[in-house]
Amino acid sequence: MKSLRTAVLALALSAATAFPAMAEPVKIGSKNFTEQFIVAEIYAQALEKAGVEVEKRLNLGATQIAHTALTSGEIDLYPEYTGTALAAVVKGELTSDADQIYTAVKKFYEENLDLTLLEPTAINNGYAIILLPEKAEEYKLKTLTDLGPASKDLTFGAEGTFGERKDGLPGLERVYGIKFKEFVQFAKLGIRYSALTSEQIDVSFGFSTDWQIEDSKLAVLEDDKGLFPPYYLVPVVRQDALEANPKIAETLNKIAPLLTNEKMRAMNAAVERDRKEPAEVAAEFLQSEGL
Repeated sequence: MKSLRTAVLALALSAATAFPAMAEPVKIGSKNFTEQFIVAEIYAQALEKAGVEVEKRLNLGATQIAHTALTSGEIDLYPEYTGTALAAVVKGELTSDADQIYTAVKKFYEENLDLTLLEPTAINNGYAIILLPEKAEEYKLKTLTDLGPASKDLTFGAEGTFGERKDGLPGLERVYGIKFKEFVQFAKLGIRYSALTSEQIDVSFGFSTDWQIEDSKLAVLEDDKGLFPPYYLVPVVRQDALEANPKIAETLNKIAPLLTNEKMRAMNAAVERDRKEPAEVAAEFLQSEGL
């Protein structure tokens, strides 16, 4: 009987060696807007080409929803912005020093959340306060300091949590004394540009990779006191997923310097203006970069 048990155990060990356990697919998430869809698709397709099985869970929602999905293990990685992580998760002091923000966020994530940041991309998708050029000329606005006294006569419109963020409306009031006549909050993303051009609102915010700013020739006010921190796009990854799949870091770090504001604006326009699918745009990017 003993020899039989020994033989069965030996057979089981032999089978385990011959057929190793399959690695779990890497679950890639994203927030709920175009740029996130595209970058998550780039990550997914690049990892697939590197031989990593992936599962996409895109369009999760706003920052806190995506972050919770990551910390709970529902996803293994998603693209985040350093300034957003600092303000929304770390709740640290805002600064214009990009390296300081990256280091602070990475340290906090590793020590408290079992997450880590890979190499940041060259995309700095920072805030821009925007308005029609004729409105800027009417009030002689070039900087956010100029906007302070004029804001009492102007309506501001935005989506999401801009009205609550430390680097949103509360920050504009604290640093520049900006207090708008009215704040209109939109329920749907992307409304601000049509609302601006149709003059339903006077002022809004955009991001540096928004193609509409250039297309609509909108005026961008200078953040002359440095309220807005840098928002470098960076993959945030669960440490256990990284240990199980070393190709994640190798692959995504190779992509990081190739993603720039100029390329991101073009890709966002391809999806939102030209009606291409994010997966198609991601594939074109990887092909154009020889990946």
